[in-house]
Amino acid sequence: MRMYDIIHKKREGGELTQEELAFFVQGYTAGEIPDYQASALMMAVFFRGMTQRETAALTLEMARSGDTVDLSSIPGIKVDKHSTGGVGDKTSLILGPIAAACGAKIAKMSGRGLGHTGGTVDKLESIPGLRTDIPRDEFFEIVKRTGLSIIGQSGNLCPADKKLYALRDVTATVESLPLIASSIMSKKIAAGADAILLDVKVGSGAFMKTLEDSRALAQEMVGIGAGVGRKTVALITDMDMPLGRNIGNALEVMEACKVLQGGGDKRLRSLCMELAANMIYLAEQAPTMEKAREKAAQALTSGTAFEKLCQMVQAQGGDASYLREQEKFRLSPVCREVRMPESGFLTRLNAEECGLAAVELGAGRETKESAIDPDAGIVLMKNKGDYAEAGECIARLYADNEEKCARGAERFLNALSVGPEKPEIGPLLLERIEE
Repeated sequence: MRMYDIIHKKREGGELTQEELAFFVQGYTAGEIPDYQASALMMAVFFRGMTQRETAALTLEMARSGDTVDLSSIPGIKVDKHSTGGVGDKTSLILGPIAAACGAKIAKMSGRGLGHTGGTVDKLESIPGLRTDIPRDEFFEIVKRTGLSIIGQSGNLCPADKKLYALRDVTATVESLPLIASSIMSKKIAAGADAILLDVKVGSGAFMKTLEDSRALAQEMVGIGAGVGRKTVALITDMDMPLGRNIGNALEVMEACKVLQGGGDKRLRSLCMELAANMIYLAEQAPTMEKAREKAAQALTSGTAFEKLCQMVQAQGGDASYLREQEKFRLSPVCREVRMPESGFLTRLNAEECGLAAVELGAGRETKESAIDPDAGIVLMKNKGDYAEAGECIARLYADNEEKCARGAERFLNALSVGPEKPEIGPLLLERIEE
């Protein structure tokens, strides 16, 4: 078998076989296939696309390219969740404890933030003492004991994806649906879950800017899940405005706690309840979605979901008193208030620009090597659709120096528009897709 023939076949629109894709993934991971041939194949896929069978085969080979996690020692159906990224998206910190309180088993490996999107691992590590680099056996034991553990990706998980993503990033082939879908799903499959819930974002703060593109990605990933024997459901959700009121690592932990204690932003809470209900249903802890929603609501109102988060944090070495007394978190010392430039409604609050403002403050990374300030970020006093008088405070920005605050404020002002009429706020949940 020759790489030349595989490239030529895909260039001409042919369907690659499992054997051909295995030859490519194994050879490229081992360093036997050069970057220029892998780049040629990626470009051919970019223009020619892949069938659902091809995409599923590519995903499975990528998942097998390194370590895989065997969760069979944990009783019950293990369910995982993935978000395609957003601004203020602290949903994993909320829906995980809700679903675990209802009997779901969640052994979740999460990533770090990059660019305008935040990472769950970074948020958790803002809690003093909490460890996310936990050995596999201890990870399993925590899930068995508490029903929930969220750690960083460890070991040699999906090395093919790491190599291919780095290559796609410099060859203008990132925006290919089968390549995006196989990248996401290979990591989820390698992580060992029996069922997968996908939160596919759409809007200004999302990778996919249109409903059509988000739907196509969701359908592609659900098809891959079905093709490799994983029950998979995707929800398409709005990310045209920041989710919740806090953007930044410690700030988002604080907001997650407020929601789990029955308060917090209503829009954020409603999304987390629906996501949690889907996880409960996928874990077969409720016979219908309606029953799953009832169980999720009971876990929230009874306080058992909040206690589940405290149990997980404590099991991973964190100081759970910070969750119970959120004033213990020390936010960055310099605070700047952003004031409404004129009276009216916030007709636009661009989520991506808000996320980039948080990066300017130190709450996010511009590169994978960048350090972050866990105590920096933005507290929104107003969000899209809210009215404010001229000069009224609409956001508080936190950073460790005045210069960062000034840059963040300038960026934040670029995110908003003001008008005399209240804008229409669309639904948060747009579609649910399953096989």
